Amino acid sequence: MSLGPNCRHAWIHALDRYALDVNVERVDDVLLHKRLLDQAREPMHGLVFDVRHSQAVSPDGSTEVDQSTSFKQEEQDPQCSTFGSRDQRCFHEIIFACDDKPKLLSQLTALLGELGLNIQEAHAFSTTDGYSLDIFVVDGWNHEVDVLRDALRRGVEKIKYKAWPLVQSMPNRMGHELMEGSSPADFVQIPADATDVWEVDPRLLKFERKLASGSFGDLYHGIYCTQDVAIKVLKPERVSVDMLREFAQEVYIMKKVRHKNVVQFIGACTRPPILCIVTEFMRGGSIFDFLYNLGGTFQLPDVLRIASDVTKGMNYLHQINIVHRDLKTANLLMDDKVVKVADFGVARVKDQSGVMTAETGTYRWMAPEVIEHLPYDQKADVFSFGIVIWELLTGKLPYEDMTPLQAAVAVVQNDLRPIIPADANPMLAGLLQKCWQKDPALRPTFAEILDILNSIKEAVRNSGHKKRHPGRSYSRQRRSSS
Repeated sequence: MSLGPNCRHAWIHALDRYALDVNVERVDDVLLHKRLLDQAREPMHGLVFDVRHSQAVSPDGSTEVDQSTSFKQEEQDPQCSTFGSRDQRCFHEIIFACDDKPKLLSQLTALLGELGLNIQEAHAFSTTDGYSLDIFVVDGWNHEVDVLRDALRRGVEKIKYKAWPLVQSMPNRMGHELMEGSSPADFVQIPADATDVWEVDPRLLKFERKLASGSFGDLYHGIYCTQDVAIKVLKPERVSVDMLREFAQEVYIMKKVRHKNVVQFIGACTRPPILCIVTEFMRGGSIFDFLYNLGGTFQLPDVLRIASDVTKGMNYLHQINIVHRDLKTANLLMDDKVVKVADFGVARVKDQSGVMTAETGTYRWMAPEVIEHLPYDQKADVFSFGIVIWELLTGKLPYEDMTPLQAAVAVVQNDLRPIIPADANPMLAGLLQKCWQKDPALRPTFAEILDILNSIKEAVRNSGHKKRHPGRSYSRQRRSSS
């Protein structure tokens, strides 16, 4: 691949500089660039491109224009004109848009070189939200533009696929079966059964808006077959073998569960360039957001109803031998008059021994045996449940004056537990103390917890509980979101 003498690399970090190099009076060009960037922002697309004829130089040196480039035309030095050859040369403009990743420009230029194209002009723009728009004027292609488009499409797919290197080499450590008609390199391998119909065609997903972003993935509100859905997308640049294993495990677990208090799994995309999990969309958001971002509060009847919903969902999971391992308010989602357990990224199916040893979860909610790397079982979820109920009562973050690690050390070494409010319902206070016993054997099962909660609710109804806490109530929030 050769670079023409006037090849320019304009690294622009805000699109207000875009107008310096691009002829913004060509409205169609600007709209094309905007459309490509919009497509690139949708996870199912990723790297997108467009190609078109640019200029041809005839043997007499005159320019025959098929379609002008996007760039502003500058006066050329006759001795070193970009289009100075006296042989007829056909130029093409190729535009790429993508999430701005390390070495992206080198990958694109390498692709053009593999196709025998010579870069005569190049402009690279970065948007303020982390996307790139790379525009090349090239020569060296003497075939139809559709043939070039197909060649670029194949090359782009290779670049996308290289973003998921671990998907290709992930070992079959879990005894996963291959989906019929596919090779091990085609998808993340998930245990299958004869009734599996959960693989989602990414072309049917419409991404509406980003709800949250984390180190390893993004959460979107979207539409799938006219249904509102939540779409959790893995970030390809952050993928590891462990993350792929968790992704496979989450899909495997979620496709097994069906309960009104567990977020409903709809399907998953397990083939690059997009790996995602699609679930029902819970309009009320998480309890964590309601408490700490919206300043919401819960009255005792609401606390008991939410606790009952969570208990029913967790009891179901334990009955089918699933340990959640990360039960916390951020993983409890609200919708009209119901709370559901969500996020099975670190959940596990309990093995025949009934115990596990890996540390996982979030320190502020973590049982002491998990923190200490001791064998643990389903009772670890019960400990976390006790912390969650304390949050509902107080509206406070557990151990808020400590770092998560400080809290974990104090829970193990000093038997630290959150302070139960003096005016808390005594029966509920007793339940909390049972849930966070240091000895897991002394903690109740979720079936037992459900019986206790029913007794507390009956007692509260008979006593005619009055609301005492100021602030935005759960019932008000529910009405405002309907």
